Amino acid sequence: MLEKSFLNLDDTIASISTAWGEAGIAIVRLSGPQALDIAEKAFRGIKPLKDTPPRYMRNGFLLDERGAPIDEVLGVWFRSPKSYTGEDVVEIHCHGGLLVASKCLELLIAQGARLAEPGEFTQRAFLNGRIDLTQAEAVLGVIRAKSDEALLSAARTLRGELSAKVNSIYDSLLNISATLEANLDFPEEDIPYLSKDDLFQSLNAIALNLQDVIYRCKVGKALRDGIKVAIVGRPNVGKSSIFNALLEETRAIVTPIPGTTRDIIEGSIVHKGIPIIFMDTAGLRATDDLVETIGVSMAQKALREADLRLWIIDGSEQLTKEEIDMAMELKNHSHIVAINKADIPQVISLEDVRQMLPESEIMVLSSYDKEAIRELKERIVKKLFKDSAINEGFNATARQIETLKSVLSCVENSISSLVSGEPQDLVASNLLEARYHIDRLLGRNFDEDLIHLIFSQFCVGK
Repeated sequence: MLEKSFLNLDDTIASISTAWGEAGIAIVRLSGPQALDIAEKAFRGIKPLKDTPPRYMRNGFLLDERGAPIDEVLGVWFRSPKSYTGEDVVEIHCHGGLLVASKCLELLIAQGARLAEPGEFTQRAFLNGRIDLTQAEAVLGVIRAKSDEALLSAARTLRGELSAKVNSIYDSLLNISATLEANLDFPEEDIPYLSKDDLFQSLNAIALNLQDVIYRCKVGKALRDGIKVAIVGRPNVGKSSIFNALLEETRAIVTPIPGTTRDIIEGSIVHKGIPIIFMDTAGLRATDDLVETIGVSMAQKALREADLRLWIIDGSEQLTKEEIDMAMELKNHSHIVAINKADIPQVISLEDVRQMLPESEIMVLSSYDKEAIRELKERIVKKLFKDSAINEGFNATARQIETLKSVLSCVENSISSLVSGEPQDLVASNLLEARYHIDRLLGRNFDEDLIHLIFSQFCVGK
């Protein structure tokens, strides 16, 4: 059951819901039990709004307290629960000037409305049960989408596809838990018995389903937030040249002097709908130069934060001991190896590097070869995502992914307990905890701080 006490849903809230600035129209929105009454105090049309059917536009004027017209407007209202917030909602569509929209809002507040907090309209939709928490967070994903793929991912989650998947998992867990607990509490009763093999098969199927949902959520998060690719290597191997080529613009200074790049330079592109943030880092080497040392330290931090490491090797020179050590470290992280400077005579071959890193993705290229750079972009995306995954992602936040991982951990613990022959009440306890995490994910259980944190990211009016 949702706890609503921390928010006064008896208030009627108001805000400008369109972008701030000059435009064709602006929309001032009211939501709450007094929305229609407050609007009626200011709206004058051929008929009152309350005598107009819900969802029908009515032309009229908005009048101030003295009866003077502020603007010619269109008014429309939505009856609870068939509205964005699940409450009575009124929208006043006025001309899109800064002053006129502000005057309309001020008038409605003077008539008894309260200025809405950031995200409060969507928060009310959640608290009134029209949407769950994953759908509420997807609203922000729709607003912030930077590509068609990101928008489709957010719309998919807003439509309830992620919720449906998770609720199906919840129902499966609940059915297993009910049977387990019945067997434990009433062993003498004629209750269908769940064998160890059946239980294992059911839990394993749930775990696989969860892994798929988590993966699709990671794809959706990448579509929204982008992936970070750290370009690393020793000094003067052509990292900045590759960086500029990937961006198709000159962002980093390129010179034959080792150590030219001393700071992290970031640039982003959108490839196949995925924002990719490239980080050109300082060359990794021991140095007595204080500024360069700081740059190397920042490069190490970028490596830790990156989703993928793009290791650049100068194919015209032999590998150094530092590079061989770096290759050993790369094995523990997602990476691609690029043997650079293919336009000049080479002393390192692809086979040489493959002997050192037999499982790695390796390619030979030149920063001047546009086709090779295009292929590199393709490989970066394929390294992190399955071919079909981009069209199947769920818009998700880090919070949602971590919560789903907690659900998976509980299910895996249940499987481990089952395999090791531990009592079935321990299996049931893990499944109860898994359902608790799902309730938090969907917002059936929540704390006030979490809700305020989520909705404070929204703009006022949404």
